[in-house]
Amino acid sequence: MRKEARIICCGEALIDMIPVVGEGGALAYQPCSGGAVFNTAIALGRLSVATEFLTGLSSDLFGEQITRTLDESGVGASLCKLSKRPTTLAFVKLVDGHATYHFYDENSAGRMFSIEDVGAVPASIDALFFGGISLAVEPCARTYEALALREAEGHVIMIDPNVRPGFIEDADVYRTRIRSMISHSDIVKLSDEDLAWFFPDLEGMAAQVAEVKALGPSIVLITRGADGATAYLADGREISVASERVTVVDTVGAGDTFNAGILAKLHEMDLLDKAALKGISDSQIADAMAFAAKVAAVTVSRKGANPPWAREL
Repeated sequence: MRKEARIICCGEALIDMIPVVGEGGALAYQPCSGGAVFNTAIALGRLSVATEFLTGLSSDLFGEQITRTLDESGVGASLCKLSKRPTTLAFVKLVDGHATYHFYDENSAGRMFSIEDVGAVPASIDALFFGGISLAVEPCARTYEALALREAEGHVIMIDPNVRPGFIEDADVYRTRIRSMISHSDIVKLSDEDLAWFFPDLEGMAAQVAEVKALGPSIVLITRGADGATAYLADGREISVASERVTVVDTVGAGDTFNAGILAKLHEMDLLDKAALKGISDSQIADAMAFAAKVAAVTVSRKGANPPWAREL
């Protein structure tokens, strides 16, 4: 009997302030629970994968909303550190369905999350996922880096930096941190835009991917929006899948849902194991990416980060 996977998603939860048209055509904002790592967590929960969330959560009204959304999606929050600090707010600007963000994050509950707030990782955990803006700001970025390095020997580690250049104060420090975490990761997901940002002096995706592979992950996943995704394996194999064709409402949460789809399918195939990932077959990684593309397509077909439930698939 297959053991039940348990995944910890480590990183930010925040409120996405989504623009809506109010009365008389005035611009208004709808508060929606969000954050890259939060989105991945609730997508996993909705796909029926046992998932825990790890971050600093606020006791304010927005923190209550985030906690409620986690619970409704079947995600545990018992590992989180609760405080009276404010919740991070991200005001979203949509242009032709593509989202850009303006953050309000100073001294927030998530940002001030420290390694002293992190307890022991339960033995039942198979994988830890890291990413988002929580890897770009201090002191929480140091916390997640330390946790990833501490747990890498005994658990599968996946990282998706999900680069937000406007949120990065020191690009050299950030690049050094991400390289360190990648070198301790089994699965790395980057968009083609992330690659270009990390390696501005390298021409062509092949050279950029080679730099990531040289750091040692078993699987490097590169997404290219509507052009699909490619997995670059440590032994030199390359496997690509097409994206699902849908009418795009907006792209909020698309990459985050893709990450959840990868982890959920690897769980289903009993591959959330360091040795198993090194020996993954072409068909297995293709199936994982195809499933990830399918669940991400549902997310982009509706407003905001609203990942699908397993029953919707």
